[in-house]
Amino acid sequence: MGKTALELIRRRPLALLFLICLVAWLPGFFTIPPLDRDESRFAQASKQMLETGDFVDIRFGVEPRYKKPVGIYWMQAATTEAVSAVTGDTARNHIWTYRIPSLIGALAAVALAYWCASAFLGVEGAFLSALLLGLTLLLSSEAKIAKTDAVLLATVIGTQGVLLRAYLARDPAQPALSFRLAMLGWFSFALGILIKGPVILGVCGATALVLVLWDRDWRWLGRLRPVWGIALTLVIVAPWLIAIALKSHGAFYQQSLGHDFGAKLAGGEESHGLPPGYYLLATTATFWPVTLFLAPALAATILSHRQSAARFLLAWVASWPVFEIVPTKLPHYILPLYPALAMMAAAFVLAPAEAGLPAWRRRWLPIGSSLHFLLGAGLLCVAIVYLPRLYGAGTTWDLFAAAGATAVLSLAAVVSALRGSKPVAVAFAAFASIVTLWAATLDVLPRLDQLMVSPREAKMIAGHMGKDDPPPVLAGYVEPSAMFLIGTQTRLTDGTLAAEIGAAQGGLVAVEDGQRPRFLAHLAEMEADAKPIDAISGFNYSRGRPVHITLYRVTPPSQITTPPQE
Repeated sequence: MGKTALELIRRRPLALLFLICLVAWLPGFFTIPPLDRDESRFAQASKQMLETGDFVDIRFGVEPRYKKPVGIYWMQAATTEAVSAVTGDTARNHIWTYRIPSLIGALAAVALAYWCASAFLGVEGAFLSALLLGLTLLLSSEAKIAKTDAVLLATVIGTQGVLLRAYLARDPAQPALSFRLAMLGWFSFALGILIKGPVILGVCGATALVLVLWDRDWRWLGRLRPVWGIALTLVIVAPWLIAIALKSHGAFYQQSLGHDFGAKLAGGEESHGLPPGYYLLATTATFWPVTLFLAPALAATILSHRQSAARFLLAWVASWPVFEIVPTKLPHYILPLYPALAMMAAAFVLAPAEAGLPAWRRRWLPIGSSLHFLLGAGLLCVAIVYLPRLYGAGTTWDLFAAAGATAVLSLAAVVSALRGSKPVAVAFAAFASIVTLWAATLDVLPRLDQLMVSPREAKMIAGHMGKDDPPPVLAGYVEPSAMFLIGTQTRLTDGTLAAEIGAAQGGLVAVEDGQRPRFLAHLAEMEADAKPIDAISGFNYSRGRPVHITLYRVTPPSQITTPPQE
């Protein structure tokens, strides 16, 4: 690193981290339409809290949404209401207002990663740890999606940072863990429970358990003041846990712990069942560009396992095989383990070159890691060029230029790493990540009009909606983003029920081709009339199939006028 850069890092590490991360993350934050399915479900449920004034129950449309605790909904509702108060917009259908907690959570995760790593790496190592975590494609994506995972990551790092300091304090030369800091760790733990239930317990509990078994020593856990900490946790989480139990008559726990969490452990829930090894393969993209240092950094940490900090990082990622074994898999599930890998990579980058290393560490691990990194870069370049051709109007020169810039910067990072200039390699990899993120969010996604079915459907319905029309009905294509954009009163159903509602109230009914025969047949049975007035085609990426939606104006039987007889 240059002298000026080092001085800036030492003087303003967090300000510089936030600046770099915001430059990487903000493109697309305000413009990417609501995504299916989780983002739109979270946002719609948060919107309904504001519409109904009920901040205990969680609902999507008329159905209860008892999958996750209430924390993220409160945060999304608060930021949306704050924006609404400032702008006067009472519709609350701008998805970016629901993304603000994720952006804040991601920034908090980066700041806490810096704080966590500073316990054993110093300013430069802590800065690099946080920077590498912030530039991974997975966290960069989660920072602008209205879900739980960025906020959950912040709570996990906050809890793990306190756990790390308690573990390091076994050495009398290390600072003792104060009561205040211990309680802050428990506060972070409690927030994690309110965000995503038992996930934080699994990650942090597994870390502590591995360390206890590894060292055959559990006494250091007493520094966490567990009696006081458990009491604080109960004070924070118990009021809502009791309130939702009473409100839902116990259904929340049956669905969230049984149908959601339990089903994911037992089998592939929601068609996301995948074999072991998926997360290792997914790191090619999700942990890119830090994959450039992953293999040698992990090897160096394993060889340093006698050091307390290295042992803690290894315990942090020790639950990785559990994630691989659990049948239900999504890329973001493994995110709480990424901070430990980023810290390993930072320690490796800043470590001085060692003499006399065996060939597998000196040559083969860096080469393998470079190939892993280049595979991710290659996949990203192909996506930048090919996706607009597949789901949009085609590929233009600027997309080729963006893919070329990613490729050139990635090659420069690999060459620098293999020549031993690891800090220079980090700089090239960071630029490659930012270029890729900008290209994806500013150039590629806006061109994928075939995937933007819900925004186009909402626009189509708005163009034909009369002021006296009842809420529209959607049949067949019933993605959550459609309800979020069109309105809470929108009915999502099948062709048969859509015909019954249309025959009873009239108005607009949007029918996907798969439900159209059922809709028209049942409508004819009830002697109602449907006139097609518009249509759109696209690709439903949630279900992986093309869709064609026809918009009908339905006239109930009571309003059909019979032509006069001559």
